[in-house]
Amino acid sequence: MKFSQWLSLVILGVCLYIFWQIRTVLLLALAAVTFVVVLNRAVRVLQKRISDRRAAVLILVVAVLLVLGGFGFVIVPPFFNQLQAIIDLTSQVVNRAQTWVLNLGDTIPGFAIDDLQSLEAILDRLQTLNLEMIFGRFFTWFSNTLTIALNLLLVTVLIVMILMNPKAYRGIFLKLFPSSRRQQVSHVLDNCEEAISGWFIGILFNMTIIATMSMIGLWILGIPLAFANGLLAGLLAFIPNLGPFLSVLPPAAIALLDAPWKAIAVIILYVVIQQVESNILTPLVMKKQVSLLPAVTLLSQVVFAVLFGFLGLLLALPLTLIIQQWVNEFVVKGFLDQH
Repeated sequence: MKFSQWLSLVILGVCLYIFWQIRTVLLLALAAVTFVVVLNRAVRVLQKRISDRRAAVLILVVAVLLVLGGFGFVIVPPFFNQLQAIIDLTSQVVNRAQTWVLNLGDTIPGFAIDDLQSLEAILDRLQTLNLEMIFGRFFTWFSNTLTIALNLLLVTVLIVMILMNPKAYRGIFLKLFPSSRRQQVSHVLDNCEEAISGWFIGILFNMTIIATMSMIGLWILGIPLAFANGLLAGLLAFIPNLGPFLSVLPPAAIALLDAPWKAIAVIILYVVIQQVESNILTPLVMKKQVSLLPAVTLLSQVVFAVLFGFLGLLLALPLTLIIQQWVNEFVVKGFLDQH
């Protein structure tokens, strides 16, 4: 290889190393761009009435902050109150399970006693743990308050700055590519915008419907803390595949305290809701979204979660949609279809 080629490889390696070191910042920037893509459409609508873009952006940002603030004031306090109650009920679930194991030990053959004793030992261990302390430590580890505040501030500032003049930032990005490819890259960016907008609007609608259906269903079944569990189901719907599985655990455990049939009914309720979401809501709301196969969605979540942690899990679908557009344009159309 020539010296220039070796130099190019070294520069590429250094760039990849730098990108990896600042991967969290890049993911936060991607999160900001994702919100910009959605909010920019609202700004365009406002500009039909308000010609000054800066004023339109300011009005939109204030409106969004007021909505989020109102949501936090009305929803968050009762949610965390009920969440605390869920934590308190967890110890009761462990006690009930321990009682069932002890009762079961009197009715089963002797060859299974050893297995039951092992299970009973596990339950004893769970009983001795301070579940509230575990949750507190997990939450502290999961997201340091100061870090979250700084990250949110960074994302918010980036959103406002890019919204003020998105064409300028798009132009800077296009200049990174050869002039012969800029039109093609611009086309990819348009496709990414359509895909991300469709996904975001669709998932927001689905989250609202799932939360509402879960609350109503749990209330009809007489499950305590229906509000918190329904809201949790809606929030976890943001994470396909994994979210629905995680959301059913708390209400099923709480229902188990009352009667086993209620726990089964809760599981059936959540399965029905997910079937409605998968077979009715998603096809109806996300017609314009670029379709992703279920296996691709799941694999993308696992890969990005392993590489980038929880933030990668949250941004797995936008990242996958973006990658899909670039691969489709430059690999499939630009190379594979030519051979």
